[in-house]
Amino acid sequence: MEGDPTGIFLARPERVADGIRLAVKDLFDTAGLTTTYGSAIFADHVPDTSAEVVRRLEASGYANVGKANLHEFAYGITSTNPHFGTVPNPAAPGRIAGGSSGGSAAALAGGFAEAALGTDSGGSIRIPAACCGVVGFKPSYGLVSLEGCFPLAASFDHAGPMANTVADCVTMMGHLADGFVERALESFEELEVGFAWLDRAAPLMGERIADAASLFPRARGLDFPLPHGIGPAFMGEVADVHRELFAENADLYGDNVRTKVELCLAVTDAERRRGARAREEYRERCEEAFQGLDLLLTPTIPFVPPPLPADDLDLREDMIRFTLPFNSLGWPVLALPCGPAEDGLPASIQLVGRDDALVLAAGALLEASLVRGTPQA
Repeated sequence: MEGDPTGIFLARPERVADGIRLAVKDLFDTAGLTTTYGSAIFADHVPDTSAEVVRRLEASGYANVGKANLHEFAYGITSTNPHFGTVPNPAAPGRIAGGSSGGSAAALAGGFAEAALGTDSGGSIRIPAACCGVVGFKPSYGLVSLEGCFPLAASFDHAGPMANTVADCVTMMGHLADGFVERALESFEELEVGFAWLDRAAPLMGERIADAASLFPRARGLDFPLPHGIGPAFMGEVADVHRELFAENADLYGDNVRTKVELCLAVTDAERRRGARAREEYRERCEEAFQGLDLLLTPTIPFVPPPLPADDLDLREDMIRFTLPFNSLGWPVLALPCGPAEDGLPASIQLVGRDDALVLAAGALLEASLVRGTPQA
């Protein structure tokens, strides 16, 4: 919204209800409140009904304090929006807030909200959580409703909670997901844990992940695969979303997203089929690599947030390297700050599993262990 002093929100309710302050990514419909999807095309769009996740949280005592800015159409990792401005990073001024849920993470880091809603198609919850030093959870595919949320790539899209603590994400999941049952861990002793990709991250980032992994008595290094060749599957789904909209409104797209959408629209059916096969093969390789494990630990992003201005097209491949794999798989992943890395900015670790409640329980125990600075074995 023009004139917003935070630079984070695109619209705010005239009166904020009492409750837990909630920032809602402006990809989710909100009844009676402007919902832009980060696009100039929808600058005046006011939905009649709210997305299911918004309704669930509001019915559970959360109060929407504003619609958080994002990368246009959720298709990017910087949250530099040509229509509504660049999302600031309160945790690291002058650096990117991450994307596409940059405004949600920034609202938490700046103290403007106690909880936030984000979406994640290639890392869009976890990347801004890492950049802004907060917690973000990508649930298992389909566990949290995407009704009333503008899609990016349907079979990669997830909705999930963001907060300043794991416990707050757990509480949100109890409201967001039918059948979710919280669990607790008293120690890491029984968990079989693998860690991977530390050597592909900046030195201090890798060291912080190794420090966190050392708190798990049964942790071992693992050659966990990275995907190859799945891009056309993702891009084909983006093309399905934007084909008609782009044909009618190409001039209203920002240069960054226009470039990517044009590339998506050029993907052939044969390329999509090859991408789908590569995705299935990747799933099989990962199922095999994960056998016998309860958790996998990896860096969330390879390096601390880069300075602004930053080119999404230059950064995208590197920033999604460790996050996109788990959108391809649909597995639950928690991103959690785990100590200072380069330039004194927080490193972020991903906890990956097959059981949402276990991932969150392990994250809560790891968070407590890191705060105390002692292993909880």
